[in-house]
Order: sequence, then C-alpha cells, then structure tokens
Amino acid sequence: MMTLRRIAIPLIIFFLTACATTPTGRSQLAFMPDSELDAMGLQAFSDLKNEKAINQNGQENEFVRCIATAITREVGGNWEVVVFEDKTLNAFALPGNKIGVHTGLVDLVANQHQLASVIGHEIGHVLARHSNERMSQKLGAQMGVSLIAAVAAPQTPLGQTALSMLGIGAQYGLIMPFSRLHESEADTIGLELMAKAGFDPSESVTLWQKMAQASQGPQPVEFLSTHPSHATRIDDLRTHLPKMMKIMQQAHATGKKPNCKK
Repeated sequence: MMTLRRIAIPLIIFFLTACATTPTGRSQLAFMPDSELDAMGLQAFSDLKNEKAINQNGQENEFVRCIATAITREVGGNWEVVVFEDKTLNAFALPGNKIGVHTGLVDLVANQHQLASVIGHEIGHVLARHSNERMSQKLGAQMGVSLIAAVAAPQTPLGQTALSMLGIGAQYGLIMPFSRLHESEADTIGLELMAKAGFDPSESVTLWQKMAQASQGPQPVEFLSTHPSHATRIDDLRTHLPKMMKIMQQAHATGKKPNCKK
C-alpha cells in the first residue's frame, strides 16, 4: 500500500504541474521543459540558416521585419526574423523566438495585412505551446534530452520526428501536421495578435482564399499541405471578424497603424 502511495503521489503531482492553459483558455498537457523546446528551436533555426539560402533583398527583408516587429511587440521578447530564398509558400515560428518566411509567400501576398495573418498564426502556435503539447502526447518526457541531440542531426529518423513536431518537418521531407484543434487555435490567436498590432484581420480571409487558389495548381502548396481544411478555416475566420475588427479599431485609436511597404 505504501509502495502504491509513493508511486501515485508523484504521478498526481506530475500531471497537475504538466497541465497548462493556452491563450484561448484551453487546458493542455505539456510537460516538456520550455527550456528544452527553446534549445531545439534555436538548434533547428541555426541549421536552417546554414543549409538554406537567405534572401538579401533589402526591401523584402524590411517588409517582413516591419510586420513581424509590430506583431511581436504585442507578445514581448526579442524575435529573430529571417527571409529564406525559397519559392514555396511557407512560413514558420519556432520556440526560442525564431521566425522564418519564404520569399514565395512574400511574392504571393498583396499587402502587409495578408502576411501579418500568416506570421500571427505561426506565432500563435508558439504562444500556445503546440510543439510542447504534441511532443508530450506522442513521445513522453523521457525522450526530451535525446530529442535535443536529435535536432542537431536532422537527417536521422529521430531528428526528423523532432523537427516535424516543431512544425518545420517539411523542410526535411517529413510532415507531421498540426491538428485541426491546433490550427484553429493558432488562427484565433493570430487574428487577435494582428488586430492588436493594428493590422486589418479581414485580410486574413483574402489571404487564405489566395492560398486555396494557389493549391489548385499542378504543384502542391507546402504551407497548405501542413495546414488542413482551408474552407473550414475561412468560415471560422469570418466568425471571429466582428470581434477582431473592434480590437483593430481600438489599436488604431492608440496610434498603432503599421505602414509596412512591400
């Protein structure tokens, strides 16, 4: 009886401390130390910068950084932003405050608001600790240390699994999509972030319509391949718009009127 009690009490404490609440108020199980996830994000981003061509166009870089700065100002912290020379329609944010945007996405968007909807969405995944949640669910805390080492060797099976759970597995040929729940939550968080920063959330609908149209071509759109159900997403975004437009108006009233030129 005493043995069972010695086992049960630590387990109860573990699960209580592992329970967290996302920015939308949803309870989640996330027991990987955030410091480990940050280390994985830093390592993965460093590897990407070494392996992928970095865009040198000053105007395009300023456009992306202007938008990212306005949004990250709402969440705090120092965020590194890199524009990668890649024609695929993709963007990502990683634990450790890292943001990557592909030139293909920069070319697709018509204005600052449309790109803000994607960057806000990706930051939403980080703020809601979605990578932590699915690592906690699928791998367990005992693999945390080995996962950090695995990210440094992305071509290994374990390394690819770890990267896919961070949300950048597509970079290495392995995709593990975020769940529909995570996608919907990141959309909600992202909409609010862009609205608080003064961007027009109604442009998110236009952006996803453009992405959906692009996915009908002969080449699959990488971003949409990891972000399912764009039709449902557009309907959900429209549902949130009345509230988000009011938040944007409040931001404008306080002087937040970003002017990021493409």
